[in-house]
Amino acid sequence: MPEAELKIVPIAAFSDNYVWLMQRGSLAAIVDPGDHVPVLAALKRLGLDLAAILLTHHHADHIGGVAELKRRYDPLVFGPDDARIPEYAVRVGEGDRARLDNMGLSFDVLEVPAHTRSHIAFFGHGMVFSGDTLFSIGCGKLFEGTPGQMQAAMDKLAALPATTKVYCGHEYTASNCVFALKVEPQNDALKKRYSEVRELRSRGKASLPSTIGDEIAANPFMRTRCESVVRAAQKRSPGVQAGAETLGVIRHWKDQG
Repeated sequence: MPEAELKIVPIAAFSDNYVWLMQRGSLAAIVDPGDHVPVLAALKRLGLDLAAILLTHHHADHIGGVAELKRRYDPLVFGPDDARIPEYAVRVGEGDRARLDNMGLSFDVLEVPAHTRSHIAFFGHGMVFSGDTLFSIGCGKLFEGTPGQMQAAMDKLAALPATTKVYCGHEYTASNCVFALKVEPQNDALKKRYSEVRELRSRGKASLPSTIGDEIAANPFMRTRCESVVRAAQKRSPGVQAGAETLGVIRHWKDQG
């Protein structure tokens, strides 16, 4: 009997979060359910049973709905090794694999700290769920980590196949493009991406997924060794070096608004 098609459904939560729903047959897996209410509505609408939850980090807008979903469905929960993650979650880290056997799914765990010290991503089936580490045309704020850690995370994600679809935690792409164009105003791939995003958002569609290839071409936080990005950083901080130093400068620039 052929395996059921895997479908990915975005569930909007709060003002700009996405909870990602993976559907295969009558089963679902959910990534970063910050709010149980829209998730329950989606499960009911689609007629699905919740089999698993994947958590990338501990922030409330990513885990706030877990307890109620656990109470109602008792799904398997995977998350980073962090006391701030619910105690019933299976702790996973670099080199581990989150296996969703009843859905025929398996994800490699990548440690990508910087936004938080224990942030992880899930990679498999041509997809990466990057939480708040890699956004389309952006990266997360450095709440608990360093520019060096974020640079290492960007390098690790950039090493994935270029066709890998990127599913991140927020709809930030349009505003990220506006900032990125300040860094690289002549980047044609970035200008094309911004045009596509504006068209999608005008129709109420998600700007995601992007791909790793898209991000390498247009995301300044993945381009911190490119001459144009380094030059933009050096205008704000003379003498800054390519890589982590450049990332730190442009992250601070973005944080200043």
